Amino acid sequence: MIQDGQLLNYVGGKWQRPRNATTIDVRNPATVETLVRVPLTPTEEVDVAVQAAQAALPVWRRTPPTDRIQYLFKFKQLLEEHFDEIARLTTQECGKTLAESQGELRRGIENVEVACGIPSMMMGYNVEDIARGIDEHMLRQPVGVVAAITPFNFPSMIPLWFLPYAIACGNCFILKPSEKVPATMSKVFELIDQLGLPAGVISLVNGGRETVDALLDHPLVRGISFVGSSAVAKYIYSRAAANGKRAQCQGGAKNPVIILPDADMEMTSRIVADSSFGCAGQRCLASSLAITVGEARSSFRDSITAAAEQRKVGYGLDPDVEMGPVISAESKQRIESLIGKGISEGASVVVDGRKAAPSGYEHGYFVRPTILDNVAAGSEIARTEIFGPVLSLMHVQTIDEAIELVNSGSYGNMACLFTSSGAAARKFRYEAEVGNIGINVGVAAPMAFFPFSGWKDSFFGDMHAQGRDAIEFYTQKKVVVERWPKEWSRKF
Repeated sequence: MIQDGQLLNYVGGKWQRPRNATTIDVRNPATVETLVRVPLTPTEEVDVAVQAAQAALPVWRRTPPTDRIQYLFKFKQLLEEHFDEIARLTTQECGKTLAESQGELRRGIENVEVACGIPSMMMGYNVEDIARGIDEHMLRQPVGVVAAITPFNFPSMIPLWFLPYAIACGNCFILKPSEKVPATMSKVFELIDQLGLPAGVISLVNGGRETVDALLDHPLVRGISFVGSSAVAKYIYSRAAANGKRAQCQGGAKNPVIILPDADMEMTSRIVADSSFGCAGQRCLASSLAITVGEARSSFRDSITAAAEQRKVGYGLDPDVEMGPVISAESKQRIESLIGKGISEGASVVVDGRKAAPSGYEHGYFVRPTILDNVAAGSEIARTEIFGPVLSLMHVQTIDEAIELVNSGSYGNMACLFTSSGAAARKFRYEAEVGNIGINVGVAAPMAFFPFSGWKDSFFGDMHAQGRDAIEFYTQKKVVVERWPKEWSRKF
């Protein structure tokens, strides 16, 4: 998977070095050391991968689903055998703690497990005698060649939202991982190479924007999956749709949590701290707004402040570290700039995480947990996805005001409520205009057999990742209406 310090593509069942491709360095965000170089695959090389996938499609599409999933059973076993190795590599290139890397890989493997149920999950249905002597059937068939464009923050989990379902349904699949964290999936593809899949069924194409546009424009690519910022999600969705492709594009978020006075404050603060500062706030389900109601204001502020101040920041491979760096120098600069913007808008700094320099990693891209109080509704800091370990505090007097704040945002990925009241919980889950709801949960991440939902500017498309939605996305329906008159059958 590596040649002369450069990652290779995996195309047509072989590791290949793309011709005429420029490269960029992949850096460990904690140590700033260069780990490897990644190629930016040009358009003509993307076509090679698509053509290989298209050539593999007829045989793979005719492979019985019970046979297709045998490769997934073997794939799961290989992922389990190399679990710690893959997680360690994720920490090195992404920056999160080893426990966080292990957690995301576990959630990815769960999708492989669910996809092993494809023989049942992609069943169609039928009705006899829709008219006298006429039967009707609905069949699911694969879409064709499909591709996924995945982000830096979950290098192992998010590609596995798509890959196992796509191939289990009979499609051929091309992955374009983030050029910031390509090594994790290259390692996973070393395992895929051991499965004995027909050449071209699964391909790995590294690259940047030109690579993405080539996939979006290629006439043989029938479906596109994407996870990233809302601006890019909208671009991907629009360009894919303009080219006649189906698309599922997960965008950004500004996830609020509401804390009622009857919440267990110690538990709530611990959970919200893990949600806001885990993975350095670089996840689409990170809590970034905490809305306290009535008397919850001072008690929550004090307890979340203590949790933020006590969180140990450093290199994710150190066993006592609780939070690693952000992904890049540019990301660090942007986060610190947004903290400054919040202060200029009138917010007060309760905990300031700027200019962090953990001992031994002074040049790393670190931002410590940050808390801003008295954040005004409608301010830029309240609207913008920071994608860093920054929690903004807002205060209202009633749950109705809090839900109104939740629903006023342009995003709709997740919202959580902390309370001991069942009536309040039901009201919240009924009225909150978001796709993922948490009740006394800080990261409402759906299990693999549920869709990873998202509303408003957090999602563009119809069918989400995971579960039954994945089956709907990766299959197309064919309806057969058939009649067999008796006089025809007597001829044979």
